[in-house]
Amino acid sequence: EPSLYAVKAVFILDNEGTRLLSKYYDLDLYPSQKERENFERNVFNKTHKADQEIAFLEGMTVVYKSSVDVFFYVVGSCQENELLLMAVLNCLFETLAQILRKNVEKRCLLDNLDGVFLVVDEIIDGGVILESDPQQVIQKVNYQADDRPLSEQSVAQVMAFYVKMLFGAAQHNVLVDGGVKGRGGGNSAHLLPVFQSRAGNLQ
Repeated sequence: EPSLYAVKAVFILDNEGTRLLSKYYDLDLYPSQKERENFERNVFNKTHKADQEIAFLEGMTVVYKSSVDVFFYVVGSCQENELLLMAVLNCLFETLAQILRKNVEKRCLLDNLDGVFLVVDEIIDGGVILESDPQQVIQKVNYQADDRPLSEQSVAQVMAFYVKMLFGAAQHNVLVDGGVKGRGGGNSAHLLPVFQSRAGNLQ
């Protein structure tokens, strides 16, 4: 039967099947790194040349979408509502498209990977779907979704923006490749290089 914990995994692969990002929310689903990589490889092999937006593989329902040189995947159980999973997928894709000004491609995603993780965290928490409206997600992750390039914003604005990201990242409780980050205890140090480089570009 459908569960409150609708999403089992989310991952983004490039056009060769290499992982850019992945999150697994079910400890019993592919518990080892090798099992996850094998599953992602099998999913990619079945979907990267297909015209459909849904696949059934290894007892899982997988919905997916491609853009330029990347593939987005949302995974649920075989009993899960496909439309619900598709709503999550579309929310993730449309949110990133707006934030990245429609540059949804590999290099841009890698350059903004910390922000991509934050977007995923606002849509899904522990497998539970929190949000399906891209505008609400953008607001929650405190992105400045206007038409001004970052270079035209003040250093103070950029610093304030990334401080919010740092504190926000510490509030999530997510499973990332087998590791759990507790609320209020998450490690946000990985965001500091991004903060420093983006603010430094404006000086």
